[in-house]
Amino acid sequence: MMSAPALRYRGIALALAAMASVQTGAGASSYLFDRFTSSGTAWLRLTWAAVVLWLIARPRLRGRGRREVATALLLGAVSGLLTLLYFEAVVRIPLGTATALEFLGPLGVAVAGLRRRVDVLWPLTAAVGVLALTRPWSGAVDLAGVGFALGAAVGWAGYIVLTKRVGGDFTGLDGLAVSMAAASLVTLPFAGVGHIAGHMDLSAFALSGLAALLLPILPYAAEMVALRDLPTAVFGTLMSLEPAIGTIVGFVLLSEQPSWAQVLGIVLVTVAGMGAVRSEALQVRLPTAGVPG
Repeated sequence: MMSAPALRYRGIALALAAMASVQTGAGASSYLFDRFTSSGTAWLRLTWAAVVLWLIARPRLRGRGRREVATALLLGAVSGLLTLLYFEAVVRIPLGTATALEFLGPLGVAVAGLRRRVDVLWPLTAAVGVLALTRPWSGAVDLAGVGFALGAAVGWAGYIVLTKRVGGDFTGLDGLAVSMAAASLVTLPFAGVGHIAGHMDLSAFALSGLAALLLPILPYAAEMVALRDLPTAVFGTLMSLEPAIGTIVGFVLLSEQPSWAQVLGIVLVTVAGMGAVRSEALQVRLPTAGVPG
């Protein structure tokens, strides 16, 4: 059995690897959007993930409670819709901007539990960051892209809560395999399967499989294990780095040159996320230590 420090280091490494994989996978997917559309690409990747994970895990549902299975299926539905919305956002706005807006979901969950007056600083910081990212006064903002990213933010908040539950209910990759099968079914009506079949060739088949490995297979599996190894506060703090990672990947893979305003916005959202998560952790510890709130 691994020691507590070893488990924490493993969790940190897995969380960082998951974020890098998510953003690289999202960037790589942009090459498939022209051929299969963003919704078709999302479904194709989720279906790849469902098939691969089901073959690896071979989950057994017999003997499991209805609540456990229902939670895994709900996680799949949320994951599928989250992927759809996120890809629709990435088609319209820069990768780093989409990721920063999406991050408002888990940030909102963290802020909702805070009680100190000083903690109003974090949502205000995030709000300034969003204004810098979207610059609504410029008239250049893609409102549809922003809307899809904000919808993905709601999905990401639900994904974190449900992943924690499914990771505790299922061992190995069983829960993830069940949820990915549900995600594939939920996104099927949006996929345009006939269009995908008509535009599929060997190179697109291989690239879609690689893209599915980068997102969602590797990151979802890594996050589920990381959430078992790490306190929620540590995991949340690490996830605050994702907008910055998205910006770097967008610059390297997609040649997306962020403006200084966008860089400022991403930094502010990242700082707000870290501050909110650390405040939440402090709030939990203080009563236990006997310190007045």
